[in-house]
Amino acid sequence: MPTAYIGVGSNIRPEKNIKKAVALLSRHAFITGISTFYQTKPFDRCGDPLYYNGVVRIKTAAHPLELKHHVLRSIEKKLGRRRTFDKSAPRSIDLDILVYDEVVMNDGELCIPDPAILERPFVAMPLYELAEELILPGWNRSMREIAEKLKDDDLRPMPEYTKQLRRIISNGYRKSGTPDQGIVG
Repeated sequence: MPTAYIGVGSNIRPEKNIKKAVALLSRHAFITGISTFYQTKPFDRCGDPLYYNGVVRIKTAAHPLELKHHVLRSIEKKLGRRRTFDKSAPRSIDLDILVYDEVVMNDGELCIPDPAILERPFVAMPLYELAEELILPGWNRSMREIAEKLKDDDLRPMPEYTKQLRRIISNGYRKSGTPDQGIVG
């Protein structure tokens, strides 16, 4: 099964919405890793609530467009995400495909790898944590190189919250016993 990395962020009730989003994602994909989550300032906006941001690594049989529209967007909708003309508006949840196996795609609907990896430490650093040796398809740049060039001064690690996320997901898998779900690391 292909490996995908999903960027996860929220600044409206993030402590609850991210847990719910990851739990819902686990019903559609095999979670193989959860990065450290960080508290971050809103990108290019003052006065908005702080974000929680991190990355989840999954195994999925869903095609990238199916993953985006039928899995990620449906989770966002369930958690009250309202898309408006303001792309930087506060949000209950934001789920983005950052990398999907070796896929390179830019069809106007979906761009993989996500260009935010190159610009935003709250995307690059958690991705680097989960995939230190990853060479981004189509860009031939390593995550190590990208992470070393980005400043991470505004990232505040949330180790206890990260442990809670990992524990909740691990416990859920042990209880369900479902073979298509699980978590490592």
